[in-house]
Amino acid sequence: MLSPPRAIEPALAEAVRAYRDGGEIAGLLASLEAIAASATAERLIAAAEPYRQIPEVAGPLYERIVAERPTDARALVILGNAYWLTGRGPEVVGELADRAIAADPGNRGAWHLWALAEPATRARVARWQQIVARYPDDDLALAVLADNAASLAGGETDREALALAIATYERLLERTTVPAQREAVETALRTLRGWRL
Repeated sequence: MLSPPRAIEPALAEAVRAYRDGGEIAGLLASLEAIAASATAERLIAAAEPYRQIPEVAGPLYERIVAERPTDARALVILGNAYWLTGRGPEVVGELADRAIAADPGNRGAWHLWALAEPATRARVARWQQIVARYPDDDLALAVLADNAASLAGGETDREALALAIATYERLLERTTVPAQREAVETALRTLRGWRL
């Protein structure tokens, strides 16, 4: 009779605790490698969920998950995000975003990752414009578009980018009901309206 698979959650929790206590990345990576070697992708996904926002943990686990499930758009996005946060760079992250979009063209996270990975500001603004057109209710994309357009306007003394930034922040202001967010958008608008390019 086969014994049931060993629970990996306690081992993962202990590896993360030890890393948080001591900050030793080599020990964490060795523990994650051992955990990943003994589990299926499905079990790793469930066990990794509480640690998705820790890129040093999510990255190694999702490398194994993506190796087993190369067309899982969600897994590709999580791996790409972990890579981005640990400094892997736009080429590697962009390739994962492209794979995720090919696997699931409706995955909004894949589109966000695709835009984020574009290193050139003007091209990044164009990508965020595409996402806002694709997902008109996506306030995060709208905010990132406004921020990137403002960066382009300031960095290249670009009046069209400034107009885009102002118009985009105005759209955000129409939608925003949270007082702190409204204040931040209003501050951005006051600043941008005062620019003389």
